Amino acid sequence: MIKTNNKVFTVLVNGCLSLCVMLAVSVTAIQAEPLVDKETAVLNMENTDIKTLISTVADKTGKNFIIDPRVKGKVTVISHKPVSRDELYQIFLSILEVHGFAAVPGDKAIKIVPDATAKQTGIPTATAKSPGQGDELVTRVVSIDYVNATQLVPILRPLIPQQGHMAAFPSSNVLIVSDRAENISRIMKLIRRIDRPGNEDVEVISLQHASATEMVRILTALNKQNATKGGPEEPVLVADERTNSVLLSGDKANRLRLRALITHLDTPNDAGGDTQVIYLKYADAKSLVPVLTSVSDSIGGGKAKAATASATSSPVNIQADENTNALVITAPPDQMRSLQAVIRQLDIRRAQVLVEAVIAEISTTKSSELGVQWLANDFILGGDNPGAVSQFPGSGVGIVDLATDPTTAVGNGLTLGIGDLVGTSRFGVLVRAIASDDDTNVLSTPSLVMLDNEEAEIVVGQNVPFVTGTQQTTGGLANPFQTIERQDVGLTLKVKPQINEGDAIKLEITQETSSVVTNNTTGSSDIITNKRSIKTTVLADDGDIVVLGGLITDDLAEGVSKVPLLGDIPIVGNLFRSRTATKVKRNLMVFLHPVIMRDAKANAAFTSRKYNYIRTQQIQARQDGVHLLPDDVAPVLPSLDEFLILPPAFEPTTPVQQGDVN
Repeated sequence: MIKTNNKVFTVLVNGCLSLCVMLAVSVTAIQAEPLVDKETAVLNMENTDIKTLISTVADKTGKNFIIDPRVKGKVTVISHKPVSRDELYQIFLSILEVHGFAAVPGDKAIKIVPDATAKQTGIPTATAKSPGQGDELVTRVVSIDYVNATQLVPILRPLIPQQGHMAAFPSSNVLIVSDRAENISRIMKLIRRIDRPGNEDVEVISLQHASATEMVRILTALNKQNATKGGPEEPVLVADERTNSVLLSGDKANRLRLRALITHLDTPNDAGGDTQVIYLKYADAKSLVPVLTSVSDSIGGGKAKAATASATSSPVNIQADENTNALVITAPPDQMRSLQAVIRQLDIRRAQVLVEAVIAEISTTKSSELGVQWLANDFILGGDNPGAVSQFPGSGVGIVDLATDPTTAVGNGLTLGIGDLVGTSRFGVLVRAIASDDDTNVLSTPSLVMLDNEEAEIVVGQNVPFVTGTQQTTGGLANPFQTIERQDVGLTLKVKPQINEGDAIKLEITQETSSVVTNNTTGSSDIITNKRSIKTTVLADDGDIVVLGGLITDDLAEGVSKVPLLGDIPIVGNLFRSRTATKVKRNLMVFLHPVIMRDAKANAAFTSRKYNYIRTQQIQARQDGVHLLPDDVAPVLPSLDEFLILPPAFEPTTPVQQGDVN
């Protein structure tokens, strides 16, 4: 019985093993071949490598996968219900999402990459007909019809995972979303509930007494306060100045509230009648009166022709109060609104223009003189003996003057005399040589800040007296007097800017540079002035440098004085000649750098730069010290911050010691 039982047991074991082998072969055959759409499979895995899962899905769905090297990890899938091939692939996408990976379809294969880089790859673009399925990563362009797409981004962005993407394109009012297809479908449902047309009819409210522009300004400020408090969407108000009407758009509740406010505000001004006082911010009240009077005349004349009862209209009266820079206007409401509109456009902050000039003058003057003078025999005393003398003009002190009075000043340069001027036989030779070289380098950098269309002038120089007449005696009595005329000598710059539309500046410029030169050869009037002036109109761009031109001269003058015949003898003739040469070269150039300062910030920047420059120079002077007054220090401006906060204080006259500061 035991053997029999053993045989029976052996047969049963062998049969079971054969059956297991057959089942294994059949399962292997099923995993090796792709599933047909109607076939199903059960996917159960526990702590399995994710690459094994990808290999299994590839076998069962027939899809090709390319795995990124960063795709690693263990997965666990528990399933007891058979699923089709499409359902199996959707489960596979869900597993990838849970582990931070995504499947990006390509032409021949599907790429498995991390979520962080998936949106930069070629993910498919979903549409309304093909929105995608489940956890498939897609990009979709969502059109917004009624609300602003930019306003939806902060509302819907928290619903998108960190690796997703959502952005608005304001020009087309669309949203661009990159995320899982299922999440995008959920967001689309929310957008359809938000993107609905509102009850935004447009109402036209005509005003009888108030100004439409002023009414819109008041109501807009009120709506902004409600918006900051978290109120409903701000309505839209537009003023039509031609008909003095307010166009109102928004939901019904807001329109009803604003219409009630407009009706309450559109009432006659009982307090001041038809007279109003308008305080100006920038314009000059006195200058505006002629302009507004002309405008009111043209408005009143046109309406008088169109109206039949123009005789009953009140006259227009415009006065300026210079003390408060205000306008006092008496006019009917319709004309008052027109005048107020003109005043608002004229009473604006005018731009300023900074003009920095560079005036450079370089001049060189070179001169030389060489001459020989002779004196022979008793010529000086007027004796009977014949005498001879050679003396040339323009050569300073002559030999005759020195022979008569040896103490006479010989002048500049080298004067060499040889001879005998004491005895009866007189003989002398005077050699004179001089050379001079004068260089002048003058650089002026004036700067001006002026209002648009206002002329400005800067003068840096001296007021020099010029003698215009002299009277020694009057009627035989000694009563001498002189008439003097004073003139400015130095640098003068006049500029009148005009800012055109854009950044071009028209500049009317008058520039003059003058200097005093002492000349001993002009007789009684020994003062002459050198004057260089430019008067022009130029067009320059903001911030550019323009050259106005200048003066460039190169003068050369040579002179020869000689004794006839003797001065023409080679070599020896040099003893009977006097030569002079003068060369003057002058270069003068003027450059301008105009800058438009449209606001207070630009003005403050320029002021700070100039203020700090002067303060730096004063600090350097204080550090150098006063040599003849060692106990004294140079004054220094306070820092700009201290100057703006506190009044300027006096600087200490003695240096502050270290122990004096606590």
